[in-house]
Amino acid sequence: MAQISRIYPVVLVMLIAAALTVGIASAAEPNEKVITVSGTGKVTTSPDTVIISVAVETENTDSQKAQKENADKMAQCINALKSIGITESEMKTTGYTMYSYKSSSDSIFGGDKTIYHVRNTIQIKTSKIELAGKIIDTATSNGANNVNSVRFTLSDEKSQEMRDSALKAAVAQARADADAVASAMGISIVGVYYVNVDSSYTPMVYAETAMYKNAAMVAGSGMDEAVMRATPIESSDVDVTASVSVAYIIR
Repeated sequence: MAQISRIYPVVLVMLIAAALTVGIASAAEPNEKVITVSGTGKVTTSPDTVIISVAVETENTDSQKAQKENADKMAQCINALKSIGITESEMKTTGYTMYSYKSSSDSIFGGDKTIYHVRNTIQIKTSKIELAGKIIDTATSNGANNVNSVRFTLSDEKSQEMRDSALKAAVAQARADADAVASAMGISIVGVYYVNVDSSYTPMVYAETAMYKNAAMVAGSGMDEAVMRATPIESSDVDVTASVSVAYIIR
């Protein structure tokens, strides 16, 4: 269940000399006396989306062989991901690079050779967050040899829902503080002069690097799959925050 917390706003009393043009204005006259308050609401919830980036990297002294090996491994990786329930619409290519360099004397290709390095990166974005570890294990067992990142976040629908809750919390905090100030000063709040809504913030939560990169290292080490363990990936809660500034007309 989402939990709502509020951050204490800054309260100040000021005299507005001219009508403001932004926000929601009441039928206030110029030079109205107002209390201006700001409030921030925060909603903590569990993520419903995971974004995983994996890559296939290949090298060869023959550029075409490097490209073909990379294409074959990536096709194997994508097909394996489909077999565990990841759809084509949940995968997309986010990068493809190829470059050459001169090998050193300790290279498996020998020294002073032109080596072609090919890297193909795909992103898996899915609501099946319970498959995060399995996605990594499947990818790295089927050609992927680099896991770039694992991020947890909110879908657009859930993000908007949580933003609405955060905004309500922010407005409630602003009004509570305005009422407290008005009471202390012996005045009354009679209307709203303006409301400004600031942008909200939904952070990405990253999984521990060591957890998922270990899968790529094991997969590329030639170790027997029997000794490999499932990669544990646990998501953390995500905070959504929203802030408002409200000017209340006082008498």
